[in-house]
Amino acid sequence: MDRNELEKMTKEYQLLQDQLQSLAMQKEQFSAQKEDYRQALAEIEKTTGKIYLAVGGAMVDVTKETALKDIKDRHESAEMRLGIANKQYDELSKKEQVLRSGITSALNGLKQA
Repeated sequence: MDRNELEKMTKEYQLLQDQLQSLAMQKEQFSAQKEDYRQALAEIEKTTGKIYLAVGGAMVDVTKETALKDIKDRHESAEMRLGIANKQYDELSKKEQVLRSGITSALNGLKQA
């Protein structure tokens, strides 16, 4: 393997590292959202008073059923996005490991040459 191919692999590796970092942040964000929605569901289920939902910049009085449906939908959406981010992260991690192994082999080959 020549130096140009090694440089190309190194750039690809750096790009993968950036993507993994971005996905890790997304996973953290989706996980936090999911937990927030779980807590909101628990609170809504316990409440007997009025319930308000934020709609755009306004607070709207809604029924308990409407609030539960809205939060459940948001929870499911966050769960789905977290699952997708986890799958993407796992796939990129595998690519990153393969690429890292290839770079290490190439570097060892250049040192011996």
